[in-house]
Amino acid sequence: MVPGSVRLPVLICLLVMYPLPGYQVAAQQAPAHRAFPGFSQPEPIDFNDHNGFTQIFDGKTLNGWDGSSEIWHVEDGSLVAESSPEHPSGTTNIIWRGGQPANFDLRVEMKLEGTGANGGIQYRSLNVPPTPQQLRNPLAQKFAKWNMKGYQADFDYGNKYTGQLYEQSSPRGIVAWRGQMVATDQGKKPRLLATLGSSDDLKAFIKMGDWNQFEVIADGNTLIHMVNGHVMAILVDNDPTFSQSKGLIGFEIEGPGVVKISHRNVWLKTLP
Repeated sequence: MVPGSVRLPVLICLLVMYPLPGYQVAAQQAPAHRAFPGFSQPEPIDFNDHNGFTQIFDGKTLNGWDGSSEIWHVEDGSLVAESSPEHPSGTTNIIWRGGQPANFDLRVEMKLEGTGANGGIQYRSLNVPPTPQQLRNPLAQKFAKWNMKGYQADFDYGNKYTGQLYEQSSPRGIVAWRGQMVATDQGKKPRLLATLGSSDDLKAFIKMGDWNQFEVIADGNTLIHMVNGHVMAILVDNDPTFSQSKGLIGFEIEGPGVVKISHRNVWLKTLP
């Protein structure tokens, strides 16, 4: 693909600012649009329409998934991770070993419990050894097998960071904050292309301590995060030093205190 090009109709994605049928969000009608002869509005997305998708978690076993059995298990149809002061997880992942998707649409429902809960979706990521600095933590040594580096769709209990694009184990850190559309180029600081709404306004659509519908679309160098039918962050990553065209999918758990993170209805659709 030509460097700097954008395959997705990104400007259309910016219009996904209203709750859509099929997403479990508070009842609210999309604004009325004036009718024009010969034109019609597009059909709304149904989060539960799995046409063309493959279920990558069967809801019964961890088949295809690789994580520590001390942390990860199946409970009531969900892929669950737990941590406590007695049995801490540190920062660790469970990795889907079914492939390294490039262009895809990933849908998953997630629920975080415990005020310290922090998780997220790793994608186009690498399974790499912890850095020497990370290995200073005994838990990083213990769970080194599942260390990951790469893009993360962030999710925390307090929803300070939920929806943003964070890059795990990278000097870039937070690349696109919630409410931002950002572009990167080699040797330059990330640039804000547009705002999707204020961080606080978007936060209002995220349900604390309850199930949320998270969708990640990765197509070419355009990465889109949506929660409950609302666009939270977009990155157009033109920086070849850091960008990844394909990689692993994983779920993360970290955070102090008693923490529980659940994932269910995990569906993946390959895009051209």
